Amino acid sequence: MYHAPLKDMRFVMHEVLGDGALQQWYADVDYSGELADSVLDEAARFGEQVLEPINKSGDLEGARWTPEGVQVPAGFKEAYQAYTEGGWTQLSVPVADGGQGMPQLLNSAVEEIFFATNMAFYLGTSLARGAVEAITASAGAEIQQLVLPKLVSGEWMGTMNLTEPQAGSDLALLRSRAVPEGDHYRIYGQKIFITYGDHQMTDNIVHLVLARIDGAPAGTRGISMFLVPKRLINADGSSGELNDVRCLSIEHKLGIHASPTCVMAFGEKQGALGMLLGAPNSGLAHMFIMMNAARLSVGVQGLAQSERALQQALDWARNRVQGKLAGGDPAAGPVAIIEHPDVKRMLLSMKARTEAMRVLAYTAGLALDEAHHQTDAARRAVALARAELLTPVVKGWCTEIALDVTSTGVQVHGGMGYVEETGAAQFLRDVRITSIYEGTTGIQANDLIGRKLMRDKGAAMAALIADLRSKLDTATAHTPGVAAASDAVQHLETATAALLQLQATAPAEALSVAVPYLQLVGLVVAGALMVHAADVAARALAAGAADAPFYTAKLVTVRFYAEQLLPAASGWAQVVQCGGASVATVDAALL
Repeated sequence: MYHAPLKDMRFVMHEVLGDGALQQWYADVDYSGELADSVLDEAARFGEQVLEPINKSGDLEGARWTPEGVQVPAGFKEAYQAYTEGGWTQLSVPVADGGQGMPQLLNSAVEEIFFATNMAFYLGTSLARGAVEAITASAGAEIQQLVLPKLVSGEWMGTMNLTEPQAGSDLALLRSRAVPEGDHYRIYGQKIFITYGDHQMTDNIVHLVLARIDGAPAGTRGISMFLVPKRLINADGSSGELNDVRCLSIEHKLGIHASPTCVMAFGEKQGALGMLLGAPNSGLAHMFIMMNAARLSVGVQGLAQSERALQQALDWARNRVQGKLAGGDPAAGPVAIIEHPDVKRMLLSMKARTEAMRVLAYTAGLALDEAHHQTDAARRAVALARAELLTPVVKGWCTEIALDVTSTGVQVHGGMGYVEETGAAQFLRDVRITSIYEGTTGIQANDLIGRKLMRDKGAAMAALIADLRSKLDTATAHTPGVAAASDAVQHLETATAALLQLQATAPAEALSVAVPYLQLVGLVVAGALMVHAADVAARALAAGAADAPFYTAKLVTVRFYAEQLLPAASGWAQVVQCGGASVATVDAALL
């Protein structure tokens, strides 16, 4: 049974990141640490009591396609009604758009709880916030007034329609057409992998669709974005007759069985009616608003499933009695497997990396808050550059690490982890998609070096490295891992300089080591932040903190990260500096 890790969440938010500035930035909504804590308490209650009970049953039943529409598993519609009644759809939506205007940092923490308790359920609801952002940035006042209130309240849900069967991730190849007709367009085409593209939980679904207006330029320069509702929207904002939009089928997937992943057909008959969002041929820029919000959320999905797997593995290891303790009394009986050294190693590995993901993801969330609400323009610019730099790392590194953490959770269970009854396999199955959708790890790595790193010739990374060094330099003598983290940061700095030079002279070789570089950035930045967390814990213990066991456990976890995980930084750095040519120059025929 999952229990939200509220202690560590609050520790990271309040003590490690020092979220006190949020109170000033969000003064208009009376934000405070106490308010954040109460929101987390309520999110934990809702997740544990409403979403958790239908997680496994939803996985077993799965979503079903029918001629009348997609049916979600039992309990999902009722849970969604409770979710909207609780105001969760409004949490981080700006007040100007009808939301509660809470910080992204708090939203990330709430998302962690909801993704952990029922990832398949929350996938659909989490997309609506990105749709609101994209519509707010691109649509005129009339469309906003027509659509936003229903999306913000949760009365309607939203989707993101990019991928096509022949194109995959290459949006330049999309074929969906938009034909002008008066003040609207007729949309024709097919989209695949559409999360919650159809369901019965709301009476309308707002599809944001990428298509090419007839006569538009080829490639990504000719892509526009359209709002295509499942049901036509009447002048008073109510849902009207069905649009020419249909779910042809749903995918039979490895995991997230309860989340309908749809093949959508637009314009099988007279053409689906759609409204242009923004200027013609500017659709990709507008859609990236929604995609970037989704990418940060996907990284949090990796964190959430890792925490879920960790909790179950710990419970199993504490109760599974097998084998005698190495070096113990020969006459003693078997012990709980948590006492065995290698099981301890696996659990510490899961715990250390899960906590590292949390501090990294929350750091990115806080950077977004500063980027949007800091009063000083120069500091806003620095914060935005950092948030943009960290977004592909949170998405790519957290999801890759989550694959290993959830797999290790299965390993802790032994043979019983490989059977579905224990539930350990579901976390691995569900999290597997996270390193693929919203841009594969390779796409995230290419974005990291091709856009974020090269855009300012490494300035944002240099500023981040300087901040990490500052934290390490001021750590107390009782903080574990300072030397290891300092060495790792130096490896990151050296590898970054080499990669910048390689990108300028041999871009194919740079792309060949993009994923290793992303792995290096995630490992080192999260590791340095973990050591900073240990410094905070050490100071709390020295001051006589009441919850000494929590802070002591943090020191133990960080020591493990420093001794058994951070040494890999030198290896990743070596790959970045020397490994590109072995990939870039190979003849594909030899593979």
